[in-house]
Amino acid sequence: MQLFWRLRARMGYLLARRLFHWQWLVGQPRAWRWMEGQFARMAKLGDARAQDFYGHLLLFRGQGLGAREEGLRLLRLAAAQGQVKAAFQLGLQALKGSAQQAPDAAAALPYWRQAAAGGHPLAAHKLAELLREGAPGVVADPAEAERLERRARELGL
Repeated sequence: MQLFWRLRARMGYLLARRLFHWQWLVGQPRAWRWMEGQFARMAKLGDARAQDFYGHLLLFRGQGLGAREEGLRLLRLAAAQGQVKAAFQLGLQALKGSAQQAPDAAAALPYWRQAAAGGHPLAAHKLAELLREGAPGVVADPAEAERLERRARELGL
């Protein structure tokens, strides 16, 4: 029986992702609530891609501080499961800071390392910039920065 509910959640999620590209449907409040429910259900079931997608959605389109914090939580879960876009975004958010947290370059470092290792070219570039210039809590390492810049170019940046 549990398999049925998981399959139903997956099918609803895939349909909602497909419908998400229809701008006129996203603008309909009832349809949007249904889609958001499908995204949330799949993310709650632990699907890394759903956590990544819904985390980004809440971070950038969510309303209020609660939505932003939930988006960051989902992105952390997705990054822990190897989602490189989530890791890159967490690095950006750590470096940017927020009303509750000061910008922290040292916190961005492990996220960008994970994303660069996973093949994210912009993460490799940003990490190279950070290591070239250094920052509070981050020791400058020009040799590592050059290696990462080469890696970013190899990845297509």
